[in-house]
Amino acid sequence: MAIPIRTAFGQLLMNRFYQVLLIVTSVGFSWLAMMIVHEIGHVLHALLSGGYVTRVVLSPWEFSRTDVSPNPSPLFVAWGGAAWGVLLPIAIWSFTRIVARSYSYLAAFFAGFCCVVNGAYIGAGTIVHAGDAGDMLRYGAAYWQLVLYGLVATASGFYLWNGLGSYFGLGKGNGEVDKSATIAMVIACITVLLAEVAWTLCYC
Repeated sequence: MAIPIRTAFGQLLMNRFYQVLLIVTSVGFSWLAMMIVHEIGHVLHALLSGGYVTRVVLSPWEFSRTDVSPNPSPLFVAWGGAAWGVLLPIAIWSFTRIVARSYSYLAAFFAGFCCVVNGAYIGAGTIVHAGDAGDMLRYGAAYWQLVLYGLVATASGFYLWNGLGSYFGLGKGNGEVDKSATIAMVIACITVLLAEVAWTLCYC
């Protein structure tokens, strides 16, 4: 009788291990990749407006940043991060639903994460006048535009997250997750982490 009990307990521990690993790597990957797509937006708008990108800071241990000089359209460049920082992840999620529907929940989590973080970042910036929101206000954006963006982006993020809990072993998931998805997220998280470290060492 003791052997089945030990086996069941061991299986429970293994399930919890994979569950925690999936959650941690999903959050870690989303944070690192969120900074990448956000800065892609700034770079894209800088290039489209005739600006010159002098530096892109992408590091696991500091907030990302894009320096542009000269910057003939600072408001346009400032909006680039907020705009593409949510549109690109949503596009990735939409594409994943077509080509790999069974794993689209991972893309939905990432897209939701980007929406919530960008929405909170811009929304809170209207109070502290810092970061991109501070630049937007400085160069002519209206308060209501930033507040509206913050509300819509954050609400969209929570909408994308709705119903994902069971995939991460929460609620009806009963602590069980897809082990292949977990391994994939571990690889993705480590890859992005190493890529940002390499970028920091080479370009920052």
